[in-house]
Amino acid sequence: MKKTILSALCLLLSALSVIVIAQKKNKTVTTDKFAGLDTAFERVLKDWHAAGFAVAVVEKNKVIYAKGFGYRDVDKRLPVTPNTLFAIGSCTKAFTASLLGMLQKENKINLDNPVREYLPELKFYNDNMNNQIIVRDLMTHRTGLPRHDYSWYLFSSTSRDSLLRRIQYMQPTAGIREKWQYNNFMFLVQGMIAEKINKKKWEVLVKENIFDKLDMTRSNFSVLTMSKDSNASIGYSIKNDSIIKKLDYYNIDAMGPAGSINSSVNEMSNWVITWINGGKFNGKEIIPSNYVTEAQSSQMVIAGALPSKEHPDVHLSNYGFGWFISSYRGHYRVEHGGNIDGFSANTCFFPSDSIGIIVLTNQNGSAVPSIVRNIIADRVLNLSSFPWNDSLKAAADKAKATAKESEKNALSNRKVNTKPSHPLKDYEGLFSNPGYGTAEVYVKNDSLFIKMGPTDITWLKHYHYDIFQPFDVDKKEGIDTSSNSPARISFTMNDAGDIVALNSQLEAGLDPIKFTKKPKAKEISVADMKKYEGEYELAPNVNAKVYIKENKLYAFVPGQPEYELMNVDTNKFALKILDGYFILFDVTDKNVTTALTFIQPNGNFKAKKK
Repeated sequence: MKKTILSALCLLLSALSVIVIAQKKNKTVTTDKFAGLDTAFERVLKDWHAAGFAVAVVEKNKVIYAKGFGYRDVDKRLPVTPNTLFAIGSCTKAFTASLLGMLQKENKINLDNPVREYLPELKFYNDNMNNQIIVRDLMTHRTGLPRHDYSWYLFSSTSRDSLLRRIQYMQPTAGIREKWQYNNFMFLVQGMIAEKINKKKWEVLVKENIFDKLDMTRSNFSVLTMSKDSNASIGYSIKNDSIIKKLDYYNIDAMGPAGSINSSVNEMSNWVITWINGGKFNGKEIIPSNYVTEAQSSQMVIAGALPSKEHPDVHLSNYGFGWFISSYRGHYRVEHGGNIDGFSANTCFFPSDSIGIIVLTNQNGSAVPSIVRNIIADRVLNLSSFPWNDSLKAAADKAKATAKESEKNALSNRKVNTKPSHPLKDYEGLFSNPGYGTAEVYVKNDSLFIKMGPTDITWLKHYHYDIFQPFDVDKKEGIDTSSNSPARISFTMNDAGDIVALNSQLEAGLDPIKFTKKPKAKEISVADMKKYEGEYELAPNVNAKVYIKENKLYAFVPGQPEYELMNVDTNKFALKILDGYFILFDVTDKNVTTALTFIQPNGNFKAKKK
């Protein structure tokens, strides 16, 4: 995923090869159901400007089709094979939820008990949520919380504990079990519950309990690991509707239980075979059978999903445990998609038909997995063919046209000939929200930029008044002004006229998320601090004292605690524990301090040095 306000979370892509491969200990099976697929899939690659994809089909306990199309590395023209690794994104969720199914069988957890019984350090937005949310609610996206995805995506963290602490500041948009709302954080929580009960990392638990038992020897949990594999795919996006553009891997290790697994269609076939066979692989139970039944049963209604005139046999939209449930042309389907920077995925199976399909692609936010899945499903389920590629391409083109029109409309309320209320330098600083993270706003070459996360940089173009429009900054290609996103960042002032916060609409259904300005500390030596030391007369017989202690500068006013000072500008210091309070020292050309001014929300107070 590209880490800016303008970006949307992404999927996966893959590429070429022509192999029909058998499951371990099983013979290769050939069938004319797959005749002519090469031509159909090459057209999918062409129409969607995709780098590549891999697909595998399983029936009962064997692979009946596995093949790669296109390239895993476009520049080097390295083909995709059924063994090429891709990021599977949210297809990871079923692995994480299965760990809780195993704990349930061992009587170490009850899915209907409160979450905080197992993870007391977890706190929600209010006491009702703390007391009422049960483990099953996490597994079915029914806690009342919306996505809040920008918290972990834009403001990434290397610590699961730090991400967990953010949840208490995340406002719900519905009551508990009132509405289905997808939430990645709740799958992070499930992974952390498994970690706490088992006293092992989530990665270790998945490897020991699933990967090792399913011969998933190359599947892994980090793009850092995947990048070292000799048959790993590079992720791509589409620029200007037709240019295939390489993307950097995006490391989401901390959010791993929600979507960090990387795998191949061959190894994912073993995972799907296990589900088709009621939790067993090669005759041995891997996932508890009772859990398998629950997980692929409707636990929460997503939407009405009535049949349409075009597709009267496609309907139902429910959710189990880490699986979407629907009726596909009269067949019960269990599936989940996956999206992460440069990659898209879909894992699906038809339990009544003992058929499974896995599609992995190295294209960002791609429709390819759904198209390929449906084309194959129609064949293996002996259904009449439907032009899925043409249909979804037409829908995508229509959506693009609508989006471009929306971009035009987004500019319609702009007030021309306005300017910011302050010099750009006044907007600089660190802006923090406890549920999201800290962004740094800074000036470079007479332009305003914002940095969110370790490397992500966005240009803030003045829109009107104190409102700015963000544009992505590509480290190779520079500022991308091709999109007129409706995203806006607005700055607010206090009564003294100081910039004190920025606001951005990061979650639909809620007020803009507020980030409070925090001064950014500047380095200052103890030698430079010495000129500020001394007593300053605030009033007759009332002196403020400035002094150095443990190589830090402090100020003390009688009747108040001592305040540690933080250098934020030339001769200007913030009171570290008080927002909006500063001290500005008067210093002569000869580097002699003559006075200080307390700058406070209720006014400025000057004191001469004694």
